[in-house]
Amino acid sequence: MGSSDTVKPSVKSMIICHVLAVLVVAAWGSSFISTKILLNAGLGSTEIYLIRFLLAYVIMVILAHKRWFCRRLSEELLFLLCGLFAGSLYFLVENTALEYTTTTNVGLLTSTSPLFTMLFISLVYRSERPNGGMVIGSLVAFAGVVLVILNSATDSDGMGFNPIGDILSLIAAASWAVYSLILRRLNVEYDVMFITRKTFFYGMLTSLPVLLLETPKPGREPFLEILSHSEVWGNLIFLGLGSSLLAFLIWAEVIKRVGAVKANNYLYLQPIVTMIVSYLILKEAITLVGICGSVLILGGLWLGDRLSQTWRKQRQSR
Repeated sequence: MGSSDTVKPSVKSMIICHVLAVLVVAAWGSSFISTKILLNAGLGSTEIYLIRFLLAYVIMVILAHKRWFCRRLSEELLFLLCGLFAGSLYFLVENTALEYTTTTNVGLLTSTSPLFTMLFISLVYRSERPNGGMVIGSLVAFAGVVLVILNSATDSDGMGFNPIGDILSLIAAASWAVYSLILRRLNVEYDVMFITRKTFFYGMLTSLPVLLLETPKPGREPFLEILSHSEVWGNLIFLGLGSSLLAFLIWAEVIKRVGAVKANNYLYLQPIVTMIVSYLILKEAITLVGICGSVLILGGLWLGDRLSQTWRKQRQSR
């Protein structure tokens, strides 16, 4: 009985982590639609990013304000990189991509970050190269991503394929993978609240030069008048407090408990959420190709995890 009592909390804890990972990815998948609505309302990419993360940062300062600096300058520089790769670079590139292509397209292409994560970790940590199960599962899921890309060709906006939006989305995916790699090291030294607050701060700081260069869209309403619309504030609050503050805190803890590669595999669910919510709110089309791609994404997630466990057990039994 003593043995089972010690195992159950660990199992429950892992289940909770995986459920939370799915909820976070669902929030991030929906965030593309909120950002698209704000862009259509006239806000610029950098304005959306700064308002979103300023809201989150203010709450973070209230919750965690006892410690402001790292133990070492080298770690402070790592947090600067976190703010760059998971903050300003990732979100500004992602928001800009939404101006050139559909929300579905951006959602699915940014979900390729698990492939970048797997590649980067294998290059940096040779002892932690992904096994065959992870590789096969990722390839199957990526095939699903390719099919969902084809779904955007029938989008109601008529955008179809746009290389600028696609390239920017892939840059965002690679940027997030770099962040996951850096976060892996910082998780050893610092708690989730401190990490998230520092990431938000440096993300806003590194985005300020871009704000100075960003020009308002021709003919848009005055900035304060745009902010007065309830739809704008509703989406900004969701982005700032939901998909930024809560999501980042939860995600940092999930990576700490289940690992960067396995956690980031859940990002394959993101385009499915984006595709469904885009259909319901933005009326972007869903085709049979898109549905088949979604099935492959889910199948790849399951297959990769199942094969990894099987191959791990076989190695241990040798």
